[in-house]
Amino acid sequence: MNSKPASSLERVKESVMRILRTREIPVATAFVVLVAVTAFVNPRFLAPQSVKDLMLNATIIAILAAGQSIVIISRNVDLSVGSMLGISGFAVGTLFVAFPEIPIPLVFVSGIVIGAVLGAANGFLVAIIKVPSLVITLGTLYVFRGINNAWAGGTEYFSGQRPKEFGDLSVETIYGLPIITIMALVVIVSMGIFLSRARSGRDYYAIGSDPAAAELFGIPVAKRVFFAFVLSGALAGLAGVLWASRFSSVGARTGLGVELDVVAAVVVGGVAIFGGSGTVIGASIGALLLTTITSSLTAVQVDKFWQQAVVGVLIISAIVIDRVSALRAARKRKGERSNV
Repeated sequence: MNSKPASSLERVKESVMRILRTREIPVATAFVVLVAVTAFVNPRFLAPQSVKDLMLNATIIAILAAGQSIVIISRNVDLSVGSMLGISGFAVGTLFVAFPEIPIPLVFVSGIVIGAVLGAANGFLVAIIKVPSLVITLGTLYVFRGINNAWAGGTEYFSGQRPKEFGDLSVETIYGLPIITIMALVVIVSMGIFLSRARSGRDYYAIGSDPAAAELFGIPVAKRVFFAFVLSGALAGLAGVLWASRFSSVGARTGLGVELDVVAAVVVGGVAIFGGSGTVIGASIGALLLTTITSSLTAVQVDKFWQQAVVGVLIISAIVIDRVSALRAARKRKGERSNV
């Protein structure tokens, strides 16, 4: 008679344990603890403007992390996202100066297309020519940055040269959320649904786990990897447009060094650096955690050097934990097979 309640209780218990074992839970918990401790030390940390700034600071990194996630899940990496962001951001300033009346949606399309074309160059070299992504994107990081330096020179476009409506995207809010943050949430949710629900999205986990096996199962590995780099580039282009809205100027140094923050956010957010596992949601929480760490340590007056050291420790810890978990899972599977 009690079998049904017992079995329901077991199912609930299994569901709870499954949720607690997800990669995102430790990152989200760390974020909550960090905010709570910082607010205790400095109550102004949770003032409405401070919360808005936290969201804005995380927005661009979260969008880039969403694109980087699909690349890393497929057992690759894109180190050129900061340079692609810089080119797209400067292109926005150029467009507004050349065509003051240009429709804002067309500016977004232009930035995304520029990023997608640059991402396609990366994808072609990695997926078709078969050059390791670390080597290629390290090279294109400098190539794209060089193009931006040659194009921009000493020119910087300031906020006074852009339409007020464009700048308001990072100022105006809807139900307390900045408009560009809402855009980022749409991107993150869409990417999350694609990777978890679409068959082509799930292919990336198979590719990251074992590219050779994925090829044998009929998955078009080259096509999927190429698309991952195009998507990463397109989102870098979108991030460049939002950067031009968020910050006061765009120029040759726009986005310099951002790629390291993006890779850090993805790894800290639970995406395995060796590919095959992780989620866009986790990477986005990682972006929120890393940007909040910087704000938190600034709020409690910790030296900038220690801010960078804390981020470094988080990255090392995430990689070590992921590697230990992978080895433990492999030993468990080996034990199960030997018992059969």
